[in-house]
Amino acid sequence: MPMTENVSSPTSQPLRILFAGTPEFSVEPLQALLDSEHEIVGVYTQPDRPAGRGRKLTASPVKAVALEHGLPVFQPENFKTAEACEQLANLKADLMVVVAYGLILPKAVLEMPTFGCLNIHASLLPRWRGAAPIQRAIEAGDAQSGVTIMQMDSGLDTGEMLHKVVTEITPEDNTQALHDRLSHLGSQALMETLSALQSQRLQPEKQDESLVTYAHKLSKAEAEIDWSQPADAIVRKIQAFNPWPIAFTNFQDKPLRIGQAKQLTHDKLIELTQHADEGVLSQNRPGLVLSINKEGIVIMTGTQPILLQQIQPSGKKMMSAYDFAQSRPVIGACFK
Repeated sequence: MPMTENVSSPTSQPLRILFAGTPEFSVEPLQALLDSEHEIVGVYTQPDRPAGRGRKLTASPVKAVALEHGLPVFQPENFKTAEACEQLANLKADLMVVVAYGLILPKAVLEMPTFGCLNIHASLLPRWRGAAPIQRAIEAGDAQSGVTIMQMDSGLDTGEMLHKVVTEITPEDNTQALHDRLSHLGSQALMETLSALQSQRLQPEKQDESLVTYAHKLSKAEAEIDWSQPADAIVRKIQAFNPWPIAFTNFQDKPLRIGQAKQLTHDKLIELTQHADEGVLSQNRPGLVLSINKEGIVIMTGTQPILLQQIQPSGKKMMSAYDFAQSRPVIGACFK
């Protein structure tokens, strides 16, 4: 049932909760429930998938935690069978908490728990509905991100908003850093929402459809850097695509991954290029390496130079850009 039809019957008793999640982002909210007064009556997660070089079947991070705590684990391929739906119904949950589960829940499943299903979504809805909200927020240059606790309905992240928590996106944030912070904030927001549910303090808010944006899934192809783009756009892409799929360029006809970069102030640019070759500095070609120093590689973009800090050559581990440049003639070379 929709949450708005149930908040008239608050309960001070611990809730019987189903948890549905799969990746690392879901682990901290699951742990928060384990540490709470509530009873986790079952954990749903994606079926084990091949992983690593050996392609060995591997349990999801959520399954690993659930088994460690002796929780019953369910891994249906979907909820299209009567058996899967009956199994869920028999658990008689008050509420289902969904965090990056990876399966679409049909209307019948959404309505099975007494208070319906809550979702922890890693954006400030209605901005960035969809698969990659953290990455797209960084790539777009958003000043803020956050977590929205949402009452799930049959649409894609279209349900009523129950609680929001905001965090600033800093210039140093890549997707991994923001991901970890939002997972922590999401677990806190979940506990606050459950408390509000128990005491009948929830105030559901409809999403403004005029403000909707979609966070489409990332692809490896779009990770290639176009050095003619503005400096800020390139740096944001590098930050957004770390840890996957990692932004890349080409150097000496081989792919070169860029793990970290930053924009340069005018004073910092002068400092880092004060001993650079004047002939190289006078050129204005995007992708041209202007200088190297212990902080990294200074490279030209479509607007102004940026500093590359972490680089991964083909077949090697990620390393400092300075170390990469020590054994290669990079000054005056052009990344393409």
